[in-house]
Amino acid sequence: MGNNNKKLVEAITPMADDFAQWYTDVVKKAELIDYSSVRGCMIFRPNGYALWENIQKNLDAKFKETGVENVYMPMFIPESLLQKEKDHVEGFAPEVAWVTHGGLEPLQERLCVRPTSETLFCDLYSNIVQSYRDLPKLYNQWCSVVRWEKTTRPFLRSMEFLWQEGHTAHATAEEAEERTVQMLNLYADFCENVLAIPMIKGRKTDKEKFAGAHSTYTIEALMHDGKALQSGTSHNFGDGFAHAFNIQYTDKQNKLQYVHQTSWGMSTRIIGAIIMVHGDDSGLVLPPRIAPTQVMIIPIAQHKEGVLEKAAELKEQLSNKFRVNVDATDKSPGWKFSEQEIKGIPVRIEIGPKDIEANQAVIVRRDTREKLVVSLDEIETKLGEVLEQMQSDMLERARAHRDSHTYEATTYEDFKKTVEEKPGFVKAMWCGDVECENKIKEDTGATSRCMPFKQEQLSETCVCCGKPAKAMVYWGRAY
Repeated sequence: MGNNNKKLVEAITPMADDFAQWYTDVVKKAELIDYSSVRGCMIFRPNGYALWENIQKNLDAKFKETGVENVYMPMFIPESLLQKEKDHVEGFAPEVAWVTHGGLEPLQERLCVRPTSETLFCDLYSNIVQSYRDLPKLYNQWCSVVRWEKTTRPFLRSMEFLWQEGHTAHATAEEAEERTVQMLNLYADFCENVLAIPMIKGRKTDKEKFAGAHSTYTIEALMHDGKALQSGTSHNFGDGFAHAFNIQYTDKQNKLQYVHQTSWGMSTRIIGAIIMVHGDDSGLVLPPRIAPTQVMIIPIAQHKEGVLEKAAELKEQLSNKFRVNVDATDKSPGWKFSEQEIKGIPVRIEIGPKDIEANQAVIVRRDTREKLVVSLDEIETKLGEVLEQMQSDMLERARAHRDSHTYEATTYEDFKKTVEEKPGFVKAMWCGDVECENKIKEDTGATSRCMPFKQEQLSETCVCCGKPAKAMVYWGRAY
């Protein structure tokens, strides 16, 4: 038993030895994805897709609470449509995949496989918005998009990935700004309350904002290795796209006005964040609220009379409140424990002949390995308490890790030294010039992650050039 257990865990490279390899090992051993025969495209296995289904279900309900309706757009965009918004097309040109033939015939006009769907939504809005009575339009779609990436990594960057993209149209600039911030806050709350990942909320610099946007807001998370991950974005488009696509409406005074638009999205890369924020050397650790299976019942000495029956009875009892499975395979208990740990299932319940005799079971937490012997009469209540405590502890641990890996720098020497020697976020003042942003990236590999909503005055001057500072920025190396 011991050897089997050891062999399974040995298949995962320790984080401290090689974080990138650890990540790949976990993704494979936890059976989240597999590589496909198409370069840079991933196969979602049931464990990985179940995670996305839970994310989708949760977010979808939250969107609908704010009045959003789901639609579905074509996956192809005519080239002429993509060309309508200059900045937008320039921003995506290097990543676009083109369809040039239909069967054996060359197409009269190339079609791009959607990298994002702004142009399609704009085309729709230009046809269906005529009056102030038609506004707002609050649409979202769940789909896949294609971006021709040079280097790919499971979840974090792939040629085709799954996401949702919300696209809204409003009568006024104020309404559009309000919706942009509302959706960013919704993402941040979801990540914190459901995924147990604390976020930094803020605005992207002009250099880092979305192509064609008036402003871009972001939530940024810190991974275990000290790198940042952009985890969700919300864009205020102003009326730029409306002018390009002629999306106008007649207001209450019977005057023609242009709409103001927003767009916001979260993708399967958030699964990469769950892995890298919470995982350990034994594999995945899933927060209870998002875990497809919250509880795995593992029968001990299951060949003995009544053990499997008791495990099945327990499953039936607990399934009213929790997502529960029984591992009734003929593998050894040690092997089953290892599998449960690699897959990140939050809690396991061990039950064998002696437990049944004593009317008890053992609850084991995945994150701390803490064991709790509980009476079967109280197991439902105790299990609920353990899962809630684990959810809360995971968030606090992630917050403590982020805060202890967030540094301040007021001189450029100190800034460069911190980025090089202490992986994490570095807070520093910035003058607002893109030249300084470029220099920082060139010198250190760190990029501006965001100008946080909660601003601090660390000094009067820019960390890079010494000119008067305009904003405090979170910087970091990122995925």
